[in-house]
Amino acid sequence: MLIEEQRYIHEDLERLEQGIADRLRDEPKQIHERLNRDHEISQLLDQIQHQSRELLPLYEDKTGVRSKEIQQIGSGDPFEEFYKQVASIKEHHSRYPNEQAENSENWYRSRKQGDDQPFLVESMFSGEEAYGRFFDLHASHESYLNLPNVKRLPYMQYLEVFDNFQPGYGGVKRADKLTDQYFKYLGELMEYLESFIRRTRPLENLEKVFGGWDKEFDSAWEKDEIEGWRKEKQAAKGSATDRTLSSADAVWCEACEKEFKNENVYKNHLSGRKHIKAAEVLAAIHGESANGTSNGTVAPLAHRLKERAVAEREYRIKKLASAMKTERDDTRVNVERRQGMTERERQQELENLYNTTFRRQAKEAEEDEDDGGDDKIYNPLKLPLAWDGKPIPFWLYRLHGLGQEFPCEICGNFVYRGRRAFDKHFNETNHITNLKRLGITNTHLFRDITSIEEAVRLWNKIQGDSRKTNVDEGSIVQMEDAEGNVMPEKVYLDLQKQGLL
Repeated sequence: MLIEEQRYIHEDLERLEQGIADRLRDEPKQIHERLNRDHEISQLLDQIQHQSRELLPLYEDKTGVRSKEIQQIGSGDPFEEFYKQVASIKEHHSRYPNEQAENSENWYRSRKQGDDQPFLVESMFSGEEAYGRFFDLHASHESYLNLPNVKRLPYMQYLEVFDNFQPGYGGVKRADKLTDQYFKYLGELMEYLESFIRRTRPLENLEKVFGGWDKEFDSAWEKDEIEGWRKEKQAAKGSATDRTLSSADAVWCEACEKEFKNENVYKNHLSGRKHIKAAEVLAAIHGESANGTSNGTVAPLAHRLKERAVAEREYRIKKLASAMKTERDDTRVNVERRQGMTERERQQELENLYNTTFRRQAKEAEEDEDDGGDDKIYNPLKLPLAWDGKPIPFWLYRLHGLGQEFPCEICGNFVYRGRRAFDKHFNETNHITNLKRLGITNTHLFRDITSIEEAVRLWNKIQGDSRKTNVDEGSIVQMEDAEGNVMPEKVYLDLQKQGLL
C-alpha cells in the first residue's frame, strides 16, 4: 500500500533526524572522532535527501492510487479493511517463513563506547595527513620536479610556492605551460586539494563554493583580468617602454621573457635555438607565423581556449590553497619539525599515533568493566588479567612489553610474556631443576639458552674441554736427585743430559 510506504518513509526520516541529534549532542575531544562524526552526519543528510525524493512522488499521486486507497479505507467498514490487511501480512510470512526482521531502531544509532567497529576516516587519510591536519603533496612535488624548465625546489620550499605560478617562483614561462605534462600536473594537484577539502569538511556546501569560484573566473577571464594570462599585443623586439629594466643599456626580449645587459648581447642571442623556438610560440599566440604570414583566426582561438583551460586550473588551485591556509601553515611547521627528528623518533611518533585508538578503547573498556559489576569482563585487546581478575591497564601492558612472547623448551615449552619475566625465569627453581635433569650442574653458564639440544651440546663441549686441561697428577713419575729434590721424570732426565746432576 502506498499509505504504508509513506508512513514507513516518514518513520525513517524521524529516525534519521534523531540519529543526527544524538551525534550533535556530544562534542568529541579527538580530531579523528570529530571528523568521523561529521562524515556520519553527512551520510545521514544524504539519506534524508534520498528519502525525501522518494516521498515527493507519492504525495503528488499522479496515478491516483493513493486517493483510491484513502477512499477505500474511509468509505468501507474499518474492521473489515483491518482484518484484510492482517490476513495479507500472515500470508506473506507464511510464504516466507525464514525471512529475518530487522530492527530499524539500530540503523542510525550513534557509535557506543567500546565498539569494535572501525571509524570511517581511518581509511580516508594517509599517515602523513594525520586525519586531515596536514597536506601530503609528495606525489605532486615529484611531478613538479619532472616538469621541463622548472626551478628545482625542495619539498619544504615547494609547500610555500606551489600555488604561485609566476616564473621564478613555483611556475614556468607562459609558453611552457601549454604542454600536456604541465596540464596533467595541474590536474593532479587540483584533484588532490579538492579531495582533501571534501574529506576534511564534509558538512560544508562545497559545490556552491566551487560554483562561485567558476563564476568569478569566467567574469575575470572575460574582462582579461587573470594575472599572467592577459592578452599581449605584438611588441617590437627589444622594446622596454612598459618594463622596468636594471639599466639604461639593458634590452628586454619579449619572446624569451628575459633581460639582456646591452644591445650586442641581445643581438647575439637572436640566432640561438631557444630564442627561435620562443619566437615561434609567441608568433602563434598572436596569430602569425615566424616569417610574418597570417594563420587566420582559427589557430589563435584554439590557442586561447587551451590557455583558458590551464588558467582555470591554476585559478582553482589558488582558491583551494587560500581556503585551506591553516592546514597549509600547519603542514610547513610539521615538515620542518620532522626534518629535525631522527628516523627512530619518526617511527615512534607514527606508532604513538597508531596506538591512540587502542589506548582509547582500552580506557573505555576499563570504564565499562567498573560500571558492569559482576557482568562478563570486556577484554577486546586480550590483555593479561590482574590479581582482581580484571585486565591490566593498557599503558602497563605496553610498558612491560607483554605483547612479546618468549617460549622455553627446557621448561616444557612454557611461554613467558614480556622480556622481564623471561629473564627472571632463568634463576627460578623450575628452570634450574630441568637443567640438572639433563645432567647440567653448572647452570649459571646457560643463561638465555632455551633449546634442549643446544644446552646438551654446549655442556658436552664444556666437559670435553675440561678433560683436556685437567692432568692426572698420579700418573706422573717422580724422581729424586742426590740432594733430595723431588721433580718429574722428564725434568730429571733433561737436567741429567745437561750434566747438571
